Amino acid sequence: MEDELIVKKLASYDSYYTKEYFYKYCRKAYAIFDRKYHLRYKTGLDFHSLAHEYYIHLMTHDFKPLLDRPSNVKLSTWMTNGFRFVVLDALKAYNKEFANLSDVSDDIMEYIRSGEPEDNMMRQVCMAITRHYMHDRIMQEIGSMIFYAGFSQKEIAAELGITPAAVNQRYKKIMNEVVTPYVIENYAQGTYDTECGIATASHESNEAVAFYDAAPEFSFRKRVKSFCIMPKNQYRTTPDHISSLRPDEVFVFGSNLMGMHAGGAAYVAYKNFGAVWGNGVGLQGQSYAIPTMQGGVETIKPYVDEFIGFAKQHPEMKFLVTPIGCGIAGFEPIDIAPLFRDATDVENVYLPESFWDILR
Repeated sequence: MEDELIVKKLASYDSYYTKEYFYKYCRKAYAIFDRKYHLRYKTGLDFHSLAHEYYIHLMTHDFKPLLDRPSNVKLSTWMTNGFRFVVLDALKAYNKEFANLSDVSDDIMEYIRSGEPEDNMMRQVCMAITRHYMHDRIMQEIGSMIFYAGFSQKEIAAELGITPAAVNQRYKKIMNEVVTPYVIENYAQGTYDTECGIATASHESNEAVAFYDAAPEFSFRKRVKSFCIMPKNQYRTTPDHISSLRPDEVFVFGSNLMGMHAGGAAYVAYKNFGAVWGNGVGLQGQSYAIPTMQGGVETIKPYVDEFIGFAKQHPEMKFLVTPIGCGIAGFEPIDIAPLFRDATDVENVYLPESFWDILR
């Protein structure tokens, strides 16, 4: 009986049941298939990317895969099997996309190692890896050992107490996510900017300034600002419940790229504020859609940045940001709020109280 209630709640886009049960079952399934396929080390196969893909599949089919399941099969078992098909499809696409990845990685590594010491290419690559994996000590250590200290993958495995295969998986991830795009962008055709975004200052080393500039949440200016407590009445806070809008107000909600505004704030936007079915991005009526169902937090950031830029260009509008991504998409405010840090100084952008609790 409990399974039947859960399915009905999921089919009615209940955010509590979605976060409490859908993501719980998906996490169990992900743990099973991660052990078998090493998903976490493959680009685009992180937990949220696959869970969101599964949820969009269920939405597209009006949750019939769950509603029509055999009554003698537990919901968790049925969903694990459904998640398996999502994983297998994603693995096929991954293997096809990165079939020649090793050749590209070998070429990039050869190019980096062929550089002159005074070019500091290895040092810049190491710093790029450190910035990208700021909260992942293992990835930072592997990057430093390979690109700075020149350790072999076997030596790294012995040093860190993990298998060579695990090191190789992480190495491929580093090459794919950071090193290859960084080298192509900064060094291709000899167009590398020698300053590389590093500002100098008499009281801080180049390395420290580069690190802080690349990580705004840890920058000197931001750190100083974090200690300057703003009077509470100066926080531009989105109301908890929005049933109507003034002519200059815009309802900012979390969506999916398919523009299926079926639940949560997306449904409110569709029903009341002009959101267009099939349009998952940008201004529509008196609402603005920011996609949150296409993967991890890093996939949301470009759309948030685009929104902030749009808000700056339209000071005549007042943007009321709801807790995007914190309902059906399964994220928490601590995941999403930092994406809006640059909006704290934009006077026509209002943020949820839960975001301000983290940003102020």
